[in-house]
Amino acid sequence: MRWNPSRLLGVLTMALLCIPVAAGAATRQQALDRLLTQYHQLRQFNGAALVANEKGIVLKKAYGQANFEWNVPNTPDTKFRIASVTKQFTAMVILQLVAEGKLKLDDTLASALPDYRKDTGSRITLTHLLNHTSGIPSYTNAPDFFSKVSRNPYPVADFVKQFASGDLEFEPGSKFAYNNSGYYLLGAIIERVTGKTYAEAVQERIFTPLGMKDSGYDVSTTVLPKRASGYERSPDGYVNATYLDMSLPYAAGSLYSTVEDLYRWDRALYENTLLPEALKQRMFTPGLENYGFGLRMDPLPLSDGKTVLATIGHSGGLNGFSSRIYRVPASREVVILLDNTARGDKLKELSVGLFSVLHGIPPQAPREGIRELLSRRLDREPIAKTLAYYRELKASKPDAYDFSDGELNSLGYKLLRMKRAADAVEVFKLNVEMFPRVGNVYDSLGEAYLAVGDKARARVNYRKALELDPKNANAAEALQKLEAPSGAPATKVVP
Repeated sequence: MRWNPSRLLGVLTMALLCIPVAAGAATRQQALDRLLTQYHQLRQFNGAALVANEKGIVLKKAYGQANFEWNVPNTPDTKFRIASVTKQFTAMVILQLVAEGKLKLDDTLASALPDYRKDTGSRITLTHLLNHTSGIPSYTNAPDFFSKVSRNPYPVADFVKQFASGDLEFEPGSKFAYNNSGYYLLGAIIERVTGKTYAEAVQERIFTPLGMKDSGYDVSTTVLPKRASGYERSPDGYVNATYLDMSLPYAAGSLYSTVEDLYRWDRALYENTLLPEALKQRMFTPGLENYGFGLRMDPLPLSDGKTVLATIGHSGGLNGFSSRIYRVPASREVVILLDNTARGDKLKELSVGLFSVLHGIPPQAPREGIRELLSRRLDREPIAKTLAYYRELKASKPDAYDFSDGELNSLGYKLLRMKRAADAVEVFKLNVEMFPRVGNVYDSLGEAYLAVGDKARARVNYRKALELDPKNANAAEALQKLEAPSGAPATKVVP
């Protein structure tokens, strides 16, 4: 065979053109892996990650342990509890039932669930449940829910009656308040309309058609291969997460999945295999607080401070597990993060870094949180000495640690859980001093003052929180209760 010189030159030219593309892809993958490794080394991520663009998966890798006690590593097919990422699957099933004519979005809760109380249920629609504007109290906000209820199994009907049927906190449709009760009720509606359990409905309508073979409804008693165990950090390492009966998150948060299966879900949302286009777009249409149906539509600024991505996604968190999925429809990019050490506080920041790498922007390197450093001192010295150490570090090494408001806030809440409310007050006071324009730090200080019985100072701080952030629902509710006439209950919305 004779080689054609001109043809050979063309082949060589094409080969040379391909080298930078391949090298660029490899370099990008290495940069993504390097960033994830940095977060893992700082104990800010332990789990599985998947990053993809319009051409397919760029990185799919796992970090750390699925089970620390047996030194079992996480893998890309490790199964994690996805918590509130469950909500988008619940919303999809409801919309499928709407497409089939079995439900309408303006159906009332009372008509969709006839046993529900009529006085409030007749004023709440499925849309209100889907976009968190129902006004029903969220059962996870009850002060004693986790301490007294969360370990016990409940039949769906009993749970609805006891924990998802409270008096309305506001007129349906008038406000946004993230609400697990609403999605629990949507699960009950799915069961009534389909005649199947929620788990069966999601499996048959979504997981099986999409080939999501490693996803399902998490039942603690089931022997589930490659199930990750949940952990939480302590100053000395990790501890097993507090037990939670998985019948309680239900349609609001009881599914498990893998990064690979969630990637299948992401790609399916670009097609119309699960839902007609019009209803799918309704799912992606933002309502109050940029929330659609089981999904948020949020702008995500990248590390250069200039590039902003229009994303669709959701986060999730429950005992020992955190999850985050960000989709960018315009470029078909996606970041999926599943963590089994309760590091939900870092997943948005990590996602920003991963998207930045995809866009050729140098990501911001993670820093050790000042909370972890201070936590190791809490049992060894008075709180005043710990906070003096904080001031010293912030003055001498301002770039060495993460000094963001969330760090001290998290430390303060840790002290509240330790029944050290007076010390928590001091931490929150320092946070207010450091971040005087952030409404949430005043909200936290108000909560600490309530814990020590100082209602007057609690009022002052809740008012300041609302002044800086009028959308702070927690501060508004707390202030309403504090300012109610002595002995009278806080005002409820009644028929």
